[in-house]
Amino acid sequence: MEPVAVGLVGAGPWAEMAHAPMLARGPHTRLAGVWARRPEAAARLGAPVYERVEELFDACEAVAFCVPPAVQAELGILAARAGKALLLEKPLADSLENAERLAGAIAEAGVASQMVLTLRYAPQTRTFLARCGDIQAFGGHAANISGALLGDHHFATPWRLDRGALLDVGPHVIDLLDAALGPVTGVRAHGDPLRWTGLLLEHEGGAVSEVSLCMAAVGDLPPASFAVYGRTGNAVLLPFDDDPLETVAEEFAATVRDGGGHPLDAAHGLRLQRIIAEAESQLAP
Repeated sequence: MEPVAVGLVGAGPWAEMAHAPMLARGPHTRLAGVWARRPEAAARLGAPVYERVEELFDACEAVAFCVPPAVQAELGILAARAGKALLLEKPLADSLENAERLAGAIAEAGVASQMVLTLRYAPQTRTFLARCGDIQAFGGHAANISGALLGDHHFATPWRLDRGALLDVGPHVIDLLDAALGPVTGVRAHGDPLRWTGLLLEHEGGAVSEVSLCMAAVGDLPPASFAVYGRTGNAVLLPFDDDPLETVAEEFAATVRDGGGHPLDAAHGLRLQRIIAEAESQLAP
């Protein structure tokens, strides 16, 4: 079967480290071209560089995004209206309003979409979630602590420095607890997204969970942690180094060929954005 031709929007550090190699290595996808606001950066990715994003759309059947959330919201709408399937980064957008606009455009166009919530594609995570489904889970906790906003770290980009851990790593953590304990139905938040944020999540069926997020810590820091407890046992997601991006590419190719149907689609991303927007509203001064 021919690989799916995917165009890449964005040429920053994460595009160079993750998206471009993932799409180029095959066998399920091929990197059909790149558009970025800095053509010299796009030229480093080993694929044709297009001056206009519309020209990139003409050269591919699907588009992957690796740009700031506000740019993804803007250009994702153009890609959907051009009839292209979308591989979207988290968060879906920079605001709930823009997330609703993007998800609405995708639904209106009837194109396939899929979110790059990388944890969910790892076999260790899938084993963890299957275990959560067997233990009559009633609660859990998660922590994601790093120093990514400090110094010259490649993730210390303007939108992260402005919005902090809740918008950046929050989607990963909330999504995984949502899958482990049931859909999140309520959130209470305290703290500061640029320092330490705590969340109390309420889940459908009565389970509850706690989340700690920080991207401004220093020193020797622990890996991200997830633990869930139930009436018949517990489940812990141990740290792992496996790269799930090959699975992302394989499942995205299947999503494109099937015309949609992936559970981590734009509608799911919008639901996560609503939870984060509610938490952000509680942290606002």
